[in-house]
Amino acid sequence: MRGEAGTGTLVGMLQPSGSRLPDAGPPYAEYPQPPTRAGHLSVDYDPRPTAAREARVAVRRQLEEWGLADQGEVAYVAELLVGELAANALCHAESRFRLTLWASHGVLRCEVADEDHRPPRLLDAGLSEGGRGMYLVDALARRWGCHQDGPGKTVWFELGTCGCDGCGRRQP
Repeated sequence: MRGEAGTGTLVGMLQPSGSRLPDAGPPYAEYPQPPTRAGHLSVDYDPRPTAAREARVAVRRQLEEWGLADQGEVAYVAELLVGELAANALCHAESRFRLTLWASHGVLRCEVADEDHRPPRLLDAGLSEGGRGMYLVDALARRWGCHQDGPGKTVWFELGTCGCDGCGRRQP
């Protein structure tokens, strides 16, 4: 797991339960605002089994509308990661969640807000069937984080959309 300051990666602390919690350091203390004049979509979902799939479909449609569906792996990765965050909201928060997308200045920002105050965890999933969603977010997103939002939280990630080699990927 990467731990460079300012890159947006999580530096976890090993907890007795075997999970890692987000670092409360500077990369996560401030909530970066989306760029001005951004394309924007926000959709609320009820906690039902089809909600994660519906969120993935909404991501694909919006990226097609913005002309970003053919930008390399952006649409595929955004759908995958939004599906993971939506599944986490459904499984752990068991509440409604809101998907918000912004696209501007070569960045796609995806957010999933739910009513659970607990931060996401990077689990040591081992051979279990679940628990790898946040590892995917950490591995594939350019930056990501979590902030408290009233009684709940918002988990966000960013992907590069400019299409140039290495755009959107974290630098080693």
